[in-house]
Amino acid sequence: MKMIFKMAWRNIWRNKRRSIITISSIFCAVFFAVFARSFQIGVYNKMIDSMVGMYTGYLQIHQNGYWEEQSIDNSFIPDQETLDLVNNNKYVSNSNERLESFALTARKNLSKGAIVMGVNLEKEDGLMDLTSKLTSGEFPSDTSSSILISEGLANYYNMAVGDSLIFLGQGYHGASANGIYPVHGILKFSMPILNERLVLMPILAAQDLYAAPNRLTSLVLQIDKPSHLNKLQKQVASELDLVQYELLNWKVLLPELVQTIQADSAGGIIILGILYMIISFGILGTLLMMTAERMYEFGILISIGMRKGKLIFTMILESLMMGLIACILGIIVVTPVRYYFKAYPIRLGGKAAESIEEYGFEPVIQASTQIDIALNHASIVMLIVLICTSYPIWKILRLQPIKAMRT
Repeated sequence: MKMIFKMAWRNIWRNKRRSIITISSIFCAVFFAVFARSFQIGVYNKMIDSMVGMYTGYLQIHQNGYWEEQSIDNSFIPDQETLDLVNNNKYVSNSNERLESFALTARKNLSKGAIVMGVNLEKEDGLMDLTSKLTSGEFPSDTSSSILISEGLANYYNMAVGDSLIFLGQGYHGASANGIYPVHGILKFSMPILNERLVLMPILAAQDLYAAPNRLTSLVLQIDKPSHLNKLQKQVASELDLVQYELLNWKVLLPELVQTIQADSAGGIIILGILYMIISFGILGTLLMMTAERMYEFGILISIGMRKGKLIFTMILESLMMGLIACILGIIVVTPVRYYFKAYPIRLGGKAAESIEEYGFEPVIQASTQIDIALNHASIVMLIVLICTSYPIWKILRLQPIKAMRT
């Protein structure tokens, strides 16, 4: 066995030019496939981070049935066991209690529907990064009755910090939800739906407005590493009372985003498929050339007693060795490129940036540094190499030593 490995290695470098061409073609396959897919996954991760980090969080806990009928009547009073389950989990980087509902806002002769969200503002700042979005004013205290409004709502009413906004709505179990609240700060969100109609207020004030003391519509959980989502969901689900509560991840909360990513990913996979097809012909071409050049050699080896099975095994080893060298080199070379575009993403400008910002996404193209991207595509390329090796195997099986030595 050791002799076969040594022979395969020496055969690779007997014709350096031929081997370098083969290794180079496989290297290019790995480099461009990983490079292209890293950008695609990086854009998806940025989209997810923008949407999930800005509003929904990665996981939410609701009263069972709330997501089907998002009414304040489906709110709940969290028990201490559930709060401890969320606060003591090692995967949860941040969490917050929310009371969300809708109300008709009014000022002078204008009115507009708004999303009203009662939150702990300090915790919500950790989830939604409110500090960076505050354009004027400051956060109200958790015991005050002041509010933060979105920039679009402030522009609609021509309001500034210090002005007051009237709320008309329906509270818990049909109670009247009316009040007038001073504006303590103005926030600018990149998501149009939030920037046009979001109101944040201290959760105690929201519970008082909707006559829902101590009640919540959701517990929002945030994580630092999206890869921990499945572990966190399994842990929480195993300890949570799923008769009383429902546990939903961002894929359920944002189905439109999932569909957008799936549709775009399908297009990217088709492009990668075309790339792999081109690469396959390149690898097959070099193996065809290598096989044709070595037919005389194969004839000599078989005529002096070398079994075809051992010769086929040697050829497979040669292909695997060249493929492995190329894949390792490809991953080594593409890795710093991926990290560079992760740290310094391509920032779009002009109309392209404006159109992306309208959907609430940051106009940047960022690479992903997930190791599984490189490993997956290196594995695919190695599989292509093995498939292409079937040609020289077929030629060896059909080889007639005398005829081969005459060519």
